[in-house]
Amino acid sequence: MEKSFEEKRRVTAKRLGLATAQIPRHIAIIMDGNGRWAQRKGLRRAHGHRQGGKTVERIAQLCVDFGIECLTLYSFSMENWERPKTEVNALMHLYAQYLVGIRPTLMKNNVRLVHLGRLAQLPPAVRAELSRTVELTAGNCGMVLALALNYGGRGEITDAAIRIAREHKEGSLRLKDIDERCLSRHLYTAGLADPDLLIRTANEMRISNFLLWQISYSEFYVTKTLWPDFRKAHLERAILAYSKRNRRFGAIDTI
Repeated sequence: MEKSFEEKRRVTAKRLGLATAQIPRHIAIIMDGNGRWAQRKGLRRAHGHRQGGKTVERIAQLCVDFGIECLTLYSFSMENWERPKTEVNALMHLYAQYLVGIRPTLMKNNVRLVHLGRLAQLPPAVRAELSRTVELTAGNCGMVLALALNYGGRGEITDAAIRIAREHKEGSLRLKDIDERCLSRHLYTAGLADPDLLIRTANEMRISNFLLWQISYSEFYVTKTLWPDFRKAHLERAILAYSKRNRRFGAIDTI
């Protein structure tokens, strides 16, 4: 029988010498450095993206094993359309392949895939495979894998504001009911807890328009490691760093 989140978290905590409460429930990752990884090896940037896809599979499996309840991955931003057309086309081809190839693993591990971002701008093949994978895994009750694909934090908040305005105009939402909880319910991440830990690879010190609303009190961990080289030891190092943080959520310590 499949272990529960709490059972997996207890095992992980014991192995790392931590209390169960010190294991984050929701990890978000800005996966950076695929292109640089390839260039340093004299390879095309597309090869780095393929290696990055393999890292996604490894890290997602580790998060399942660790008892992480949600893993959110920043895969392709709205701004990334400005990259060279050949690189964007290669990425879209990889997404379509990946979304098909990952299905057996998602089903085996009881993982539910959700999409964060705007669907309309994605190529038809990517939209179709994404929708099929989301639908196929909709009944799974294990870890949530949230794929931020054609995503932007400002765009997400704008889209939420438009939906709220439309519902108010239609009379289904009263002005007095519009508050932070209301806005959260209209975000792409509706129903998901905010990230406890945000990891960024490749030593970049910025959040790049990622989860602007949701990471208000997330703990940040930045590593020099490029995403294709990110392994179990790096993930554990990030969790150990997280475990040492004093999360006060704006309050102060009491004596």
